[in-house]
Amino acid sequence: MKFKFTKIKKSVLISIEGLVQGVGFRPFVYRLANKYKLKGNVANRTDGVIINLYGEEKLIESFKIDIKKLAPPAAFVKNIISENTKSEFVDFKILTSEVNEQITEISPDIAVCDDCLEDLNSQNHRVNYPFINCTNCGPRFTIVNKIPYDRINTSMSEFEMCEICNEEYHNVLDRRFHAQPVACNNCGPTYLLNDECNFENILDELVAKIDKGKLLAVKGLGGYNIICDAKNNSAVLRAREIKGRDGKPFAVMFKDLNAVQEYCKLNLKEEEILKSWQKPIVILEQKKDLAQSVNTGLNSIGAMLPYLPFHYLMFEKLKTNAIVYTSANNSGNPIISDDDFAKNVLENKVNLFVSHNREIENPLDDSVVKLVSDDIQIIRRARGFVPKQVYLNRTVEGIFGTGAELKNSFCIGKNSSAILSQYIGDLKNLETFNFYEQTANRLFDLFKFKPKVIACDMHPEYFSTQFAEKLNANNINGSKISILKVQHHHAHIASCLAENQIDEKVIGISFDGTGYGNDGNIWGGEFLICDTKSFERFAHFDYVKMPGGDLAVNEPWRMLLSYLKNYNINKIDSLKCFDGVDGEAYGLVSKMLQNNINSPLTSSAGRLFDAVACLLNLCAEQSFDAEAPMRLETILDKSEIGFYPYIYNNSIVSFSETINSVINDLNTIDVSRISAKFHNTIAQIIFDVAKRINKETSIKKVILSGGVFQNKYLLEKSIHNLNKNNFEVYTNRLVPPNDGGIALGQLVVASNFL
Repeated sequence: MKFKFTKIKKSVLISIEGLVQGVGFRPFVYRLANKYKLKGNVANRTDGVIINLYGEEKLIESFKIDIKKLAPPAAFVKNIISENTKSEFVDFKILTSEVNEQITEISPDIAVCDDCLEDLNSQNHRVNYPFINCTNCGPRFTIVNKIPYDRINTSMSEFEMCEICNEEYHNVLDRRFHAQPVACNNCGPTYLLNDECNFENILDELVAKIDKGKLLAVKGLGGYNIICDAKNNSAVLRAREIKGRDGKPFAVMFKDLNAVQEYCKLNLKEEEILKSWQKPIVILEQKKDLAQSVNTGLNSIGAMLPYLPFHYLMFEKLKTNAIVYTSANNSGNPIISDDDFAKNVLENKVNLFVSHNREIENPLDDSVVKLVSDDIQIIRRARGFVPKQVYLNRTVEGIFGTGAELKNSFCIGKNSSAILSQYIGDLKNLETFNFYEQTANRLFDLFKFKPKVIACDMHPEYFSTQFAEKLNANNINGSKISILKVQHHHAHIASCLAENQIDEKVIGISFDGTGYGNDGNIWGGEFLICDTKSFERFAHFDYVKMPGGDLAVNEPWRMLLSYLKNYNINKIDSLKCFDGVDGEAYGLVSKMLQNNINSPLTSSAGRLFDAVACLLNLCAEQSFDAEAPMRLETILDKSEIGFYPYIYNNSIVSFSETINSVINDLNTIDVSRISAKFHNTIAQIIFDVAKRINKETSIKKVILSGGVFQNKYLLEKSIHNLNKNNFEVYTNRLVPPNDGGIALGQLVVASNFL
């Protein structure tokens, strides 16, 4: 007897949450459904992707497994919710997007894919088309103005697809099926040079100028960039002059990986990050010199690979294999994205001004990362990472974290996710603050966000704190919004707790340059016992005076003089590091310290690094943020294992013996060894104080956060010391350890008081 087995059929409704829009997810679902002979439909909604399925039960289960396993590279499936239904279907369709009150994620911009690069040479309508893209790559966040992510809600809406592109867009077997920015030479955006719109002619002119050592201003993905030959020192100096940027290193775009390897040392993990779909700037150790002015004597290069089709087309014709690629704004100002403003500001300063006619909806810098302990550390979170959400283990709906004053980004809470803005910059001028306000209002609208609670820094003079007050005063509902002021270093630790989803007491070690303390002093060398709700200050670096306040940040010699006088070290006349200091200024600062005039107290680790860098005659005056500690790290001898003495007394770490020992070493050993011994000392202090806290509390989890931990050597040394003694160490990976991550910490602290 033959038995006939019945294939069990069922219907399900599947809801997908996560980064599933703008990454080719619906076409992927369509092809997967066809693979398993399933019927139904798929649609974007503002809260995710909805799939109706009808078919054989076993095949539906296989489909759900492959949803996560085979999702497009830039997609992230956070959650799959499935429920049985009674619907039946005869085919599979992609439906029109739905809109409701919830929101899903918006994809970050994705670097051009290899398939599109091949199409540049093979597709007649896209040969050398500088805006080529497909379902798997291209602009996303920079062009979207509403959700769901459909063409009508982007700056591509004004470009009507030609017949060929329209056919590709609707062909389920085509790689450009439902690719929202799809375009070609016949119908898409174009580059513009005065009245010239023929891209081949523009490219020839552009390349000729770079090869002759000229400067260009070119509209890119998220704003205007300055471009010049990275091997031409006079061109690089001219770029510095235009930007008002004296010494901060420039990012360098290399033609390909071979060019990167010619000038930089990199390992397989760094290579992987460079080639990732985010294509960030990666800070690498220098192997061979470019123009001297590119990195002004530092031993690192901010390297990046091409990420736009325009970049590849340009390098095909350029003689050089390395260009300076930096935002065109003046140093300290926000990135320039408005065409008219860019033309007025830049056209007369550069040798060629090139624009294009696609609007930038969300201005965006390039992201900057480095590899630390074989894991990524984000220094500047922007293109490729924003607006990717940080998933939390708590509800944060309606909370707005305003961020800090420096390296600002803000944060909004939706359900149990945090959405951080792109890098805004330092809120020290009106232009950047206006950009902050505009970006906040734009993201509020984009994500349908209504603030119910505002979390801000304790510092009363921060623009971000003042914005919180302004937002509260202008609340259209008439009712006051609760404002919670969060201590700066608690927010640093909370940011790391948040991204690691830790909700218990930890040893929080927060080292940075500036943060307003509970006692009204400037903190920055802090050992805390804390969770996301509260903190206790267990220990800190000793207080010294900051003569002139913020002037001491720009002039490390002031901090060195303060430390020397604070510790009654009478060897000042023998130190060469003061030789170049103006005598009148030196005398004035000495009197300020003596009479306690305009000299607030600070426990800042950043200011200590400044002072030691000056003591080693590396940097008496800073031309850019953190120049002194960067130069101190640059010269250190990694083979040195020694460290200096220090004093721990009554929960205060004093560096009187440390600085005395450094001075004694100046005449006997090389400064590279002195630098290493100083770094080793700070790492040893971190371990010793953590051990003291553990002895009193039994806490084994240690959080390291704050701008000082961008120092790769210090962070890796500290992690090594702690790990080998059975501490569990956590650092920031999803957000920067610097003030760019503060807003996330503010938001999570505030969530405890909802």
